[in-house]
Amino acid sequence: MATAAAARRDIPRILIVDDVEANRFILKDVIADMGYCPILAENGIQALKMIQHIKPQLIVLDIAMPEMDGYEVCSKLKEDPLTKDIPIIFISAYDDPNDIVKGFTYGGEDYITKPFIPEVVKARVGMHLKLYEANKDILEMNRQLQVSVNEQLKQIEAERRSVLYALIRVAREHACYDDEHMEKVSYNCRKLAEAMQLSSMYGHLISDNYVDTIELAAPLCDLGNMAIPTDILQKQGKLDPEEKEVMYTHTTIGAQILEDVGAAGNNNAFIQMAIDIAHYHHESWDGSGYPEGIKNDEIPLAAQIVSVASDYSALTEDRTYRKAYSQEQAIEIMELVAGKKYNPDIFWIMKKIVRQLH
Repeated sequence: MATAAAARRDIPRILIVDDVEANRFILKDVIADMGYCPILAENGIQALKMIQHIKPQLIVLDIAMPEMDGYEVCSKLKEDPLTKDIPIIFISAYDDPNDIVKGFTYGGEDYITKPFIPEVVKARVGMHLKLYEANKDILEMNRQLQVSVNEQLKQIEAERRSVLYALIRVAREHACYDDEHMEKVSYNCRKLAEAMQLSSMYGHLISDNYVDTIELAAPLCDLGNMAIPTDILQKQGKLDPEEKEVMYTHTTIGAQILEDVGAAGNNNAFIQMAIDIAHYHHESWDGSGYPEGIKNDEIPLAAQIVSVASDYSALTEDRTYRKAYSQEQAIEIMELVAGKKYNPDIFWIMKKIVRQLH
């Protein structure tokens, strides 16, 4: 029984819409004789209700009907994404070329005049069913191709990120960072971005996708450290002016590496955010930072977030020249420069959730 039911479902369903009973039954016999499943509707309103449930493969539609003519029915079907691809063959006693053209204008695929010639009806119906199935096959092939392409793009993107993370690990070790520094910066940026998302000030700027992206992009902030001499990165005392100038270049070097990666492939939101972070995460709210000396909201928001979160992460980690500060000590140190180095609003949000940070 299940096999028979499945076979019936596979038989093409042809919806016949005509207010004249004799015409409906003539067409019903022709369609049934072709081995297809005819379904009858007495008017356009009834047809529109039935279509949502029966999902026909083709519609044979009379033009001259009361309440709603065939042109209006066709127009409504073509406006609906669920029914716009169903082919429609108009039927009419009118053979004026203007009526035929009007049918095509509304989106009809063909036009058959009354009285019906069974052989003509069979030929037109058979042709449009084949075209409909062929179009379905093409759409399915395109869908499968798109899925395949998307999977390949995801794989390529994953490989690019793996390379970038390998480079940042080199940069991290070059600077003698703690082994968990990269993961800590990621986590803290995510937590801070989530808290900002719930605020009235930043909620409209930070989406769920933004939170996911900054978690992935934040660790690339110091990618350019791999090009800085070790004696500068690991120096325990203060840097002299020349050494500072060299150190400052890690921002532009990191951004350039990421721009090259973007130029070589898909320059997506992840790469663009990573570029902004690498280039601007040492800018200060009052304009005293580097490398561009920009200030306030001239600094990309992602870079503002990373500036706060990465400094907190660094202060609460051991360094070659000092022990880690406690959470309370780190907040006290940062509070001294909030409004100068950091966006004060972002710092205030971070201060509220500091117990959630690593």
